[in-house]
Amino acid sequence: MLVGILITIVARVFSLVTPPYINKSIAAVEVYMQSDSGSLSEIKGVLITHILIILGAALSSGFFTFLMRQTIINVSRYIEFDLKNEVYDHYQKLDLSFYKKNRTGDLMNRISEDVAQVRMYAGPAIMYSMQTLTLFVCVVPIMFIKAPQLAMYTLIPLPVLSYLIYRISKMIHNKSNKVQEFLSDLSTFTQEAFSGIGVIKAYSIESRVSEEMKILSDKGRSKAIDLAKINAWFFPLMLLLIGISNLVVIYIGGRMYLDGRIETIGVIAEFIIYVNMLTWPVAIVGWVTSIVQRAEVSQKRINDFLHQQPTIQNAENTVVRPILGNLRFEQVSFTYKDTGIQALKNVSFEIQAGETVAFIGKTGSGKSTLLELIARLYDADTGSILLDGVAVNQYDLAHLRGAIGFVPQDAILFSDSIENNIRFGKADADKKAIEKVAKDAAVHQNIIGFKEGYQTVLGERGITLSGGQKQRISIARALLKNPAIFLFDDCLSAVDTETEEQILSNLNSASVNKTTILVSHRISSAKNADKVFVLDQGAIIQQGTHDQLIEEKGYYKELYLTQLSEKEM
Repeated sequence: MLVGILITIVARVFSLVTPPYINKSIAAVEVYMQSDSGSLSEIKGVLITHILIILGAALSSGFFTFLMRQTIINVSRYIEFDLKNEVYDHYQKLDLSFYKKNRTGDLMNRISEDVAQVRMYAGPAIMYSMQTLTLFVCVVPIMFIKAPQLAMYTLIPLPVLSYLIYRISKMIHNKSNKVQEFLSDLSTFTQEAFSGIGVIKAYSIESRVSEEMKILSDKGRSKAIDLAKINAWFFPLMLLLIGISNLVVIYIGGRMYLDGRIETIGVIAEFIIYVNMLTWPVAIVGWVTSIVQRAEVSQKRINDFLHQQPTIQNAENTVVRPILGNLRFEQVSFTYKDTGIQALKNVSFEIQAGETVAFIGKTGSGKSTLLELIARLYDADTGSILLDGVAVNQYDLAHLRGAIGFVPQDAILFSDSIENNIRFGKADADKKAIEKVAKDAAVHQNIIGFKEGYQTVLGERGITLSGGQKQRISIARALLKNPAIFLFDDCLSAVDTETEEQILSNLNSASVNKTTILVSHRISSAKNADKVFVLDQGAIIQQGTHDQLIEEKGYYKELYLTQLSEKEM
């Protein structure tokens, strides 16, 4: 950046060589025309010398201008690169509650459009500011030295130009803010529409969504036209004031030449070049002001997120040691801050390392919350969660989550091949290991049935697969990771009972000596577990083995009899 600023100054200094030599050339011709002395060859020699100097200065200025853009503009691109990575890294550190409060489209707009506005400040704004400063520091003194009175008249329109451009730039800034805010709304709307296209088609509401898009687009068009109307004043106004400045130079300079207050008409030509040199930088003052204002707004929008600290953070002295899987909850309570719903109330239980445990309960009873607390996606409000005798919030986050294979109910797959989606659980896994876990998850036959097999590229969020296939690929991903603890959050809800039995049988083999926690609505998923806990409204109301619980009155027995009769029917 410093080298670029130095080069900017050098480039502008070289551009200042041209006007005096144009003046000298005109003066030489003028003297030759008015005097009988001197030969044509002599004046040709003088003009050729001046032309070569002007040409050399122009080429040098052009070369250094090229270097100026290669330094300052390149630096701004590196700043953009770093800032995008910084924002993206910070996004990944923020907890789940942040994503519940903020829309995806807005997050995407801040990392793209807002970062681009900041880049404009770090590149063009600095570059043009240095050009303007250099030209003013050099040109204005030269003009006053050559012809003070002409310089004073010549510079009068420039502050007016700068002020008007500033006012227009401020209006552009305000309109641009509205356009930026609209782009966030548009990104959010389209992202949600494309993600939920299946639901839109199923409900046959394409026309309604298109109408909403049309209304949104009309608003955007209105805002964009308002901005374009203001922008339309920019260059015509600048050209008008450039023309006025040139007329002032010609009229005042011509009068002064006729009165003999300036020696040669070449001074007028020199001043016209100076005026045109200064006009664009003066206009740039307003434009740069607008860039700075936009960058300020954009950086503030970015900082709104960068200054948000994740609630889930590593402790000062983190624990990193092999995790066996002994888990104990002691009077744990948790309430979701965004909704105020209390998901868990004084929950206590213990799971020995290597045990398989099932949690059964109605929707909203707190089953998924238990798993999220174990993986520290949230922290408990009160009580303690101990893993191998150490509080989970004392473990290094990456180490803790690295020891957990988490399969959510809503399986998330990426727009990549099936093989890479499974390999997501272990980056260096070979194809043989991938096929083995796919067989354990009972999805291998489905995969080889596809035309491209394991190289089949999935649509966004795995849209090309059925719900059961997505769940089984998620299970394969977790199995490949081979963690100390498995957390299965109702991940067999979309598969038939026969496939469920096959998967559970394979899981029993794959999870030997590993702590496995199953969350389910089905008794068939829980019946082979070492322990079963029944949750209701955030509290454990029953616990025991499957055989014990079907013998005592309560929710578990009622659910068992209901599902048994359904199976018989």
